[in-house]
Amino acid sequence: MSDFWDQRYAEAGYKYGTAPNAFLVAEAERLRPGGCVLLPGDGEGRNSVWLALRGHNVLAIDSSAVGLEKARMLAAGQGAQIATLQADLAEWRPEPGSADAVVLTFVHLPSSVRRAVHHAMAEALGPGGWLILEAFDRAQLGRSSGGPKDPDMLYPLEAVQADFDGLLREELAWAGEVTLDEGPGHRGAARVVRYLGQRPA
Repeated sequence: MSDFWDQRYAEAGYKYGTAPNAFLVAEAERLRPGGCVLLPGDGEGRNSVWLALRGHNVLAIDSSAVGLEKARMLAAGQGAQIATLQADLAEWRPEPGSADAVVLTFVHLPSSVRRAVHHAMAEALGPGGWLILEAFDRAQLGRSSGGPKDPDMLYPLEAVQADFDGLLREELAWAGEVTLDEGPGHRGAARVVRYLGQRPA
């Protein structure tokens, strides 16, 4: 999988733009100022850099060395400090209770590992920590606005809710239509799921 993303990120420019995800921007005020934020699958770093510029301590995790290098370049160009880690999310596990927030923006995993990864990310949160997730719904299949072409890699809202059930207090669980403008990789009308959950105190 890292070879696939290395090739994609080796293209000129930023595949998903340099602006942060709109759902993250809308919900970021919930995050504790100066907190530790994990951003698994953040690719070229658009969300990590935006959060770092707002005073958060961020760790961008991705399987692609090329994507992480572009993330560091983006951070340097904007005067932001970010930490990066190259890792396979199917194998990497954060320390339980080590984070104030986890941001999962279009991190699509096969169902065989998705639930375990989501469990680990929820357990990485300390008391009161927030998890912010946006992903493509199964209804996105066949659209040209982005996302995997394999239905197993797309996320029904019910599956996302089930992954975090018993681990997080559900604040928002929504599926619907949005218009994406996130670089050439995510552009146009899309069907997404959005989930917001908080680790109980």
